[in-house]
Amino acid sequence: MRHVDFSPLYRSTVGFDRLFTMLDSLAQPDQGQTYPPYNIERTGDNAYRITMAVAGFSEDELSIEAREHTLTVKGEKADDASDAGEFLYRGIAKRAFERRFQLADHVEVRGASLKNGLLHIDLLREIPEAMKPRRISIQASPASAKQIEAQTA
Repeated sequence: MRHVDFSPLYRSTVGFDRLFTMLDSLAQPDQGQTYPPYNIERTGDNAYRITMAVAGFSEDELSIEAREHTLTVKGEKADDASDAGEFLYRGIAKRAFERRFQLADHVEVRGASLKNGLLHIDLLREIPEAMKPRRISIQASPASAKQIEAQTA
């Protein structure tokens, strides 16, 4: 029997599990994108934070866009004249990237900050009041309920 590892399905979703959508996307080839590394953490009941390691990028070289349940983070490194020297080893990546995250319904981007080479994107899920579950009370039948009796002729 084959064991299927679904962990790759969950690493790009925030706030929900759209299993069937993700299974459909498996049919498309994955580019194996692993840059930049990132974390997704739950910071509250309806709050999430995506942290991306974007060392070497400044605020003006990064762009964040939320559109139709997709959060897109792009990084484009500007040409730097200080790289005129000869490198013996280049381990710090300077390549452009684009990372997409699928967002659940009612998940909003609340803010982003760049500190110590880490880009933090704060997300909040706000479910409208009309869509929240509500409790329905059950009323007991009144004690003076009328009883129907059959009459014999």
